[in-house]
Amino acid sequence: MTFKSIYPYTQETIAEYPAHTQAEIEKKMQSGWKAFASLRQENPQRRCEWMLQAAALLKNNVTEHATIISKEMGKTLKEAKAEVLKCAATAEYYAANIEPLLQPRLIESDGKKSYAAFEPKGIVLAIMPWNFPYWQVFRFAIPNLLAGNAAMLKHASNVSGCGLAIEKLFLEAGFPEGAFQTVLVSSKEMEPLIADQRVQGVTLTGSTPAGMSVAALAGKYVKKTVLELGGSDPFIVLKDANLAEAAKVAVKARMQNAGQSCIAAKRWIVEQSIAEDFTQQVQSIITSLRQGDPFHPDTDTGPMARPDLAEELARQMDRSVEQGAQLLAGGDRDGCNFTPALLTGVKPGMAAFDEETFGPLAAVITANDEASAIRLANQTPFGLGAALWTKDTEKAARLASLIESGNVFINAMVRSDARLPFGGIKQSGYGRELSVEGVHEFMNIKTVYIQ
Repeated sequence: MTFKSIYPYTQETIAEYPAHTQAEIEKKMQSGWKAFASLRQENPQRRCEWMLQAAALLKNNVTEHATIISKEMGKTLKEAKAEVLKCAATAEYYAANIEPLLQPRLIESDGKKSYAAFEPKGIVLAIMPWNFPYWQVFRFAIPNLLAGNAAMLKHASNVSGCGLAIEKLFLEAGFPEGAFQTVLVSSKEMEPLIADQRVQGVTLTGSTPAGMSVAALAGKYVKKTVLELGGSDPFIVLKDANLAEAAKVAVKARMQNAGQSCIAAKRWIVEQSIAEDFTQQVQSIITSLRQGDPFHPDTDTGPMARPDLAEELARQMDRSVEQGAQLLAGGDRDGCNFTPALLTGVKPGMAAFDEETFGPLAAVITANDEASAIRLANQTPFGLGAALWTKDTEKAARLASLIESGNVFINAMVRSDARLPFGGIKQSGYGRELSVEGVHEFMNIKTVYIQ
């Protein structure tokens, strides 16, 4: 079995990678366990030095790494460079802050001393998607390697080159052999990896069905999991919002990465009194976007990652129009190339409202008032991120508590940030990445009591 890397813009096969054999996988497991034994005893400052070297390698070779990303999944080169640099900045942040995040927490009790210690557990298996093929990986790997765990990556099959490049980078940075490894296997062959006693945790970023499958396997073998799954994020614009700024950010939040983001602003919920003005502004911006060659400096959105994904988005768009929505802009498809599209008149019951649309398709939904906007925002099985736009920040804080979501950003675009915990609720998953909560997810939180 081989995995093909296909350049989405032209559908040219750029590389083929043979799947790892069972013997090769066992060797990697042995290497990973040996690396864990070494990492957990290593001076934390040494681990930080290696991570800073990884950050330097990313920054010094940003174009090389970005090119691999753009070639394998199609995002623009400038977006890919920003992704690589975000990985480097996050590595630097954690290297500077990991020590206090892992400090034992003193707890008052009837003993002389009691505390919770945070200790590494073994190999953490990561099952990662293609849409941010560096960031999603580094987001889990950085804190876990710094904390003393080893990492094993099963990347999406269309970005195998990214997975292997990341493995090489950590090795070049000084981490011991086996500390970070990429394993090339199909999704159907995950059970033996999850079952292996050396794997002490599983983290997945991907679709809700994939998360359900992995959670079931992990439960079977009693493995801790963190799941960051799909989303249908609301972008709520109230009548007192800064409309020009909201429109600009709405388009960016929906269309960056060709709309292929779990936290993209997929449902624009706008109060009725400003809906027409908002729609005109976003339509003007969307029609000005240039879709095409990801390596051309003037391109705003590259192709989608695979033809089947573009076909599915077109079906969702067409079904929504059949159900009564109006297509105001874009929606033309040629292979993986999909021009940014705008739907209005979207309502519950339509595909663009009820389903996750993973691509450059924006949907305007009209709300009678702010209470109606919140109801519409929560009318989804997902709960990953939400944005709320209003000049009244006190009101925004109150409304934020009513939104069923793991993240609420007020007058800003939803994004992941190393300083803030990130994750979802409902069918968007559970557990958290980043911040202190993310660091502790795959730690043994050990109670120590001294009488």
